[in-house]
Amino acid sequence: MGDPIRRLRGSATGRNRGSVYRDLVWTVATAPNAKDSVAGQTRQCLAALDRSLEEAGSGKTRLLSAQIFLVDMATKPEMDEVWNAWIGPDPDHWPQRACVGAALADGCLVEIILLAAKS
Repeated sequence: MGDPIRRLRGSATGRNRGSVYRDLVWTVATAPNAKDSVAGQTRQCLAALDRSLEEAGSGKTRLLSAQIFLVDMATKPEMDEVWNAWIGPDPDHWPQRACVGAALADGCLVEIILLAAKS
């Protein structure tokens, strides 16, 4: 039997908001208030991701990879403004990041997936 996998329970059936395996943390977030703008939804996602990372024993300075899905790539500058303020000015804390356009659930404008190392 391998090392245990720790699951961070979410509110949706069939999936969790995060998983922890050895020294790695995977987590995902969408905004609970789908009526907000891309900037507002990004802020909501990042706040939820902060909580999940903390619960898993990590933080945004330990990010390895980020995947951001946007319903409309024309809103990327708005999302980037919030992301850049959150991630901070130190390039030693910036993850590898991809941002792609995607069809998301009704009202969801942004979804963010992170991979981080534990602290």
